[in-house]
Amino acid sequence: MKKIDWYLLKKFLGTFVYAILILAVIIFVIDLSEKLDEFAKRKAPTLLILNYYKNFLPQMTAMLFPLFVFIAAIFFTSKLANNSEIIAILASGVSYHRLMRPYIVGGVLLCALSLLANHFIIPQSNKELLVFKNKYVDNISNQSGRNIHMRLSNNIYVYLQSYDFSTNSGYRFTEETINGTLMKEKIMAERISYDSIKKVWNLYQVTVRTNDGLNETLQYYPELTRTYATFSPKDLIQDNQIMTTLTTPVLNQVIAQEKLRGRENLNEYYVERDMRTAQPFAAIILTLIAASIAGRKIRGGSGIHLALGVVLSAIYVMALQFSKTFSTKAGLNPLLAVWIPNIIFSFLAIYLYRKQVR
Repeated sequence: MKKIDWYLLKKFLGTFVYAILILAVIIFVIDLSEKLDEFAKRKAPTLLILNYYKNFLPQMTAMLFPLFVFIAAIFFTSKLANNSEIIAILASGVSYHRLMRPYIVGGVLLCALSLLANHFIIPQSNKELLVFKNKYVDNISNQSGRNIHMRLSNNIYVYLQSYDFSTNSGYRFTEETINGTLMKEKIMAERISYDSIKKVWNLYQVTVRTNDGLNETLQYYPELTRTYATFSPKDLIQDNQIMTTLTTPVLNQVIAQEKLRGRENLNEYYVERDMRTAQPFAAIILTLIAASIAGRKIRGGSGIHLALGVVLSAIYVMALQFSKTFSTKAGLNPLLAVWIPNIIFSFLAIYLYRKQVR
């Protein structure tokens, strides 16, 4: 890394930070104006509101990360081109390949930072963010979804009509133990409640049906206690936002657990996990595109470059959203879905780069 490399790298990263700060202020003002009535209505404490925005802004930055990188690279490169600095660098004998070194280094640094944030830091922020939103913004109900089916192990299945978190009670509970095609035992309870201290479920008005080949018995109990190692009230929360609050190692554990329970469509979980890796790599691809587009001095200056950058960024975000929707709703392979925009824009980056080299 020579002086010219450090100069370009500082310009790149400095413009990136500046773009984040400007947009962060704009997002903060808009979001606060929208939610101020809700905060006042539910008497949200000032410190919790400040903590909410401390977690909200990193989430928005991660979501718009490709846009920030692209605009930053285009803006400072266009400014260099308009000041004839790039022409002077190339005229001094520096090749275009050599000129791209600080861009690639900057893209790799931002990619590494985004990878760390996406897999470990942002989920922790989302956890606090979700708790605040549920209480002071969205006023989420304390009742789970209805007609919940789960597989707890290879041969144990449970069903619950509904569960009320405010009263800690569930209704119309069924547990079935099945070996092959034979139902060995079926437990039916009118109501259940969870003992968080003993980590056990209390079943009320219980009917137990046992099947042993040709012999079948039916017993009634006013109350029965059951212990399930992989079943607690938190597993009844059917909210896909929860997965955004999990670090990647924990998310992988949840995916394995949901597979065991027999959940048919896990594409939303796979998309969330794989996108945390695919999106940061867009920093390198978009940086090369930005440098190739804005590296030439044209009539109209930075305005034309920025307009083109915004359009391409919007196309990238739209392509990512379309591919995610096709994965979660139409069954497209999740790994392919999150990498499709990167693959398409990689070809564009190669084309523009080669055009500049010529």
